[in-house]
Amino acid sequence: MNNLKFPEKYNFNKILSAKFIGELLVPVAPFDQKSGREAWTVAFAPNGSYLAWSQGHRIVRLIPWSKCLKDFPRRLSRQNSDGGALIPAPGEPREHTIDCGDIVWGLAFGSSVPEKQSRCVNIEWHRFKFGQDQLLLATGLSNGRIKIWDVYTGKLLLNLMDHTDIVRDLTFAPDGSLMLVSASRDKTLRVWDLKDDGNMVKVLRGHQNWVYCSAFSPDSSILCSVGAGKAVFLWNMDKYTLIRKLEGHHNDVVSCEFSPDGALLATASYDTRVIVWDHHKATVLLELGHLFPPPSPIFAGGANDRWVRSVSFCPDGRHIASITDDKLVRFWSTEERAPEAIAPLSNGLCCAFSPEGSVLAAGTRDGSVHFWACPRSIASLHSRQVEALAIPTPLRDYLTYKVI
Repeated sequence: MNNLKFPEKYNFNKILSAKFIGELLVPVAPFDQKSGREAWTVAFAPNGSYLAWSQGHRIVRLIPWSKCLKDFPRRLSRQNSDGGALIPAPGEPREHTIDCGDIVWGLAFGSSVPEKQSRCVNIEWHRFKFGQDQLLLATGLSNGRIKIWDVYTGKLLLNLMDHTDIVRDLTFAPDGSLMLVSASRDKTLRVWDLKDDGNMVKVLRGHQNWVYCSAFSPDSSILCSVGAGKAVFLWNMDKYTLIRKLEGHHNDVVSCEFSPDGALLATASYDTRVIVWDHHKATVLLELGHLFPPPSPIFAGGANDRWVRSVSFCPDGRHIASITDDKLVRFWSTEERAPEAIAPLSNGLCCAFSPEGSVLAAGTRDGSVHFWACPRSIASLHSRQVEALAIPTPLRDYLTYKVI
């Protein structure tokens, strides 16, 4: 890795190596070498109970996260069906294998807040009564369908059909309303109300090309959607109207996520950069470059070996992880332009932090999932220590703006 280039003022030798702690492997068979074995998405349940892993060939594994943590640092092989899995103690989460019927591209967990009413007020009877203990998994498929599963039983609850192309990404509103947004290659986003038996509420149109990803702000009021053709859109999710477009990327934008406090927005692009935005002002706060010197806009719009595939905010709000085609995973501080830590990762496609922020999971083209312990400077702080830290400059600017 010594051939990597970083900004001249940063010392490569001071960049930490993230600690690898384990991986989940898929079965090895001749058909696995064909297209369709990719782990396009990994997702954690908001309460930390489950890890969902799209391991390719229509299969999703639902694995109790506490069991994974106990098994680390051993390498785990998930080659058996549920029949070969360990039987959990009474009351403990069960591991499930779900056959979704088609290649899985998007995954999202949703949990219900009972007092959060459906936006549909004219229907008095519903087939489903989602309770406080309900945990759902939405799967977006290659055939344009969205299937909703009960996480605790592995049973299919709903089959949503309206998209005409691959459902690339899914995201639930974090307010417990069970409002689900799907992003598709059919150039649309669709809003579904699962408390209204999965009825579609709205179609968001505006993207001229594929939509790759979407993300809710923590208060569920704003949706960011990104896609082909440099697109970064912000939507008002109370009125379902377009707020603005953010201009700055030079190639397809494929991943986005808000910081936990909603002050910042991170977007990842094939132009070799992650941009951290003040989305309220529509200004660029920080550019995290993966190629130095950075390519000019005309070259950033083409093929290179630094396409950024995925970006994820650490729950502490001060750090970011990125997955790139140069076979590295990077851990960044929102205060620096060079990574704090790096680790090797071949063919990475997606990444997500565990809810407590101590582990990063990344899916790959061979269907496996790799895990790293976050660098000590990122993950070892207790909540009281984090609260005592100085406010990062972008957050200070944001707070000043809000007061004004």
